[in-house]
Order: sequence, then structure tokens, then C-alpha cells
Amino acid sequence: MLRKHGVTPLRSKENRFILLGMTEAAAVEFRYRGREISQEDILYIRTLVERHPNESRRKLSTRLCEAWQWRQNNGALRDMVCRGMLLMLERASQITLPPVSYVRHNPLAKRARPEPARIDITAIEDRLRNLQPLEFEQVRRTADEPLFNSLVEEHHYLGYEQPVGEHLKYLVWAQGRPVACLAWSSAPRHLGSRDRYLGWSAEARRRNIRFLAYNTRFLILPWVRVEHLASHILGRMAARISEDWQRMYGHPIYFLETFVDPERFRGTCYRAANWALLGKTTGRGKQSDSYVPNRSIKEVLGYPLTKRFRELLGD
Repeated sequence: MLRKHGVTPLRSKENRFILLGMTEAAAVEFRYRGREISQEDILYIRTLVERHPNESRRKLSTRLCEAWQWRQNNGALRDMVCRGMLLMLERASQITLPPVSYVRHNPLAKRARPEPARIDITAIEDRLRNLQPLEFEQVRRTADEPLFNSLVEEHHYLGYEQPVGEHLKYLVWAQGRPVACLAWSSAPRHLGSRDRYLGWSAEARRRNIRFLAYNTRFLILPWVRVEHLASHILGRMAARISEDWQRMYGHPIYFLETFVDPERFRGTCYRAANWALLGKTTGRGKQSDSYVPNRSIKEVLGYPLTKRFRELLGD
């Protein structure tokens, strides 16, 4: 059986055959979501399609996941990821998939933008201690989630974008009024400055990326002007987010990260909350096909939630 680069041997559970004429040094031709795809893999997929000419793309991706034992951490098949890989290979003229048999209605394809929230916007100018106690509310899948979406859409310079993957949303309240919004999501898979700082291998990154959370939005509402409020909120968040993530997704968080656009902000509140500057982005984005920056270069800041973060993330 072929074993290379830690990739599951391409042996069909149903048909129990191994492709002939291939060597153990089959070259990696493509890469998708951290998985190396060799010419041997491509030949296997072609054979799978030929043997099941009347099956849908979804059924074929399920068969492929089962043959490769390609599963999520919770044991579920990586069916959607596999379909994306198949589509990539077809676009690269490596395989020919059967025609699309059914187009599922996607109610999120034309998602309506959040409506403006009708709330009290009277200025809040006071000392931080006079606002205490601040209340932190995780609002994802609650009645207050639309309020969070509306506030971010209307008052954050990037607007609201629906997160993908694991994510949490927080409203911070003071004296019965919202004063801040924070959104956290799954971390980017490839981030050079972050990866060098953590010192983990590519395999450790693929295995442990789920233990990082990325601060995608941080908004102090524009009528709130309270000194030290932002750094105080970041400190409070760091103390609770891992437990909240454990409750929602069944695993903790060991490291936090975010981007700061230096053309707009200095990141003072993060630095005051002891976040470390890890480096800068390349400015290319994950869809770039060249080494030329196509967007603003941002600073990457990080914050470990445990002293053992390198040990835990590097295992």
C-alpha cells in the first residue's frame, strides 16, 4: 500500500483495488485545503467517476470521503470540502464530473443587509469605573443577534459580513445600553507571521488551527467616549472566550489574533491589553495568483490565552 506525506492510501473499500503502474514517489500535482493531491489521486477519482456514471456529484464526493477516510474532527465526512476539491480539479481539466443534477435553493445567496437599529444614541462620556459592571452577552443564535448585526453594519467601517465556520458574537452592555460589539471567527489557515511566531509545523497547523480565534470586528459605538474602555473589554474577553467556545463548539481556544490596518488605526487598545505584534500580512489575500500586493498590508497582532500555547498548538 502506498503511504507518503501522511496521505491516506487510495484503496477503495468497495472494490479493493489499487491503481497499477504508479510508484511511491508519485508527484503532488495540486493542493486543496491543506491536502496534497497527486497524479495517483487524480487517476483514482477518474476511475471512481467512470465506475459510477449515473451518480450525483454529492454521492461521488461521499464515496471519495469514505474511501480516503476524509473526516472532520467530529467524525463527519468532509463532504462540502471534497466537492470543492472536485470542482477545482474539473476547472483544471483534470477530471470530468457528471452534470449538475439539482441546484439547491440558497436563501443566503441574496442576504438582506441588516436594518438600522433604533436605540438611544445619547453620548456616553464618563469614567470607566462609573460604567461598571459591564455585561458581556454572547448573542449568536439569540434574540439579540439582529441588534448586533445592525450595529456593526451601520457603524463599523467594514460593515457586517456573515461569518463562515465557527464564530461567536458579543454585545457589551453598560447601564442597560449597548456600548461595544465584538465578533470572533475561525482563524485564517495560512498566515506567515503568525505561523512563524507559533513555530508549528504544517501538519500541526492543519490539526490545531481550530484552537485559534480571529477577532474579525471590534466596535466601540461612536457615541461612547470612555477612556480605557476598549482595552478593558479586550482583557475581559480574553478571560471568557475559551470557555464560551468550549460550550458552543466542544473545544477550547489557546490563542487570539487580529489584523490592524495601520493606514487607519494604531491598534493602541490591543497593545494596551498586551497583544503582541507578530508581523505583517503580505497584502495579497488567499485568492492572489502573484506576489504583487493587491490590498492594504495589515499588522498581525496576537494574544496567547495560556502560557503553554506553543506546546499545545505544536503537538
